[in-house]
Amino acid sequence: MPKINEILERLITTEKTTKAKESQNKYTFRVKNDASQGLVAAEVARTYKVEVVNVNLMVIPGKKRRLSKTNRFIRLPKWKKAIVELKEGQKIVVAKATEEDKDKDKKKKESNDKKL
Repeated sequence: MPKINEILERLITTEKTTKAKESQNKYTFRVKNDASQGLVAAEVARTYKVEVVNVNLMVIPGKKRRLSKTNRFIRLPKWKKAIVELKEGQKIVVAKATEEDKDKDKKKKESNDKKL
């Protein structure tokens, strides 16, 4: 998955973060483990050209995953999450699919259905 930049790894989109984005103007990012609040605020402001009001950071512990067909487990690495609150009236625009992209996807799907 491509990174946004060296500090911000990706925008986290779940039901909970979408509700926070719509009602409280808060966006959630996965960031590098050594990132600080000031560094995250500066990167979000520079990358998206918005004013940051508040930044909260939290370290998420790694989960246990079972190795396939064995009795062994591995632990995924911990990671850091940043919740960034923007100034009232500002928002981060994420690239959306255009109508042309949707039409291409429909044509691909139809051609795949014909082959089957």
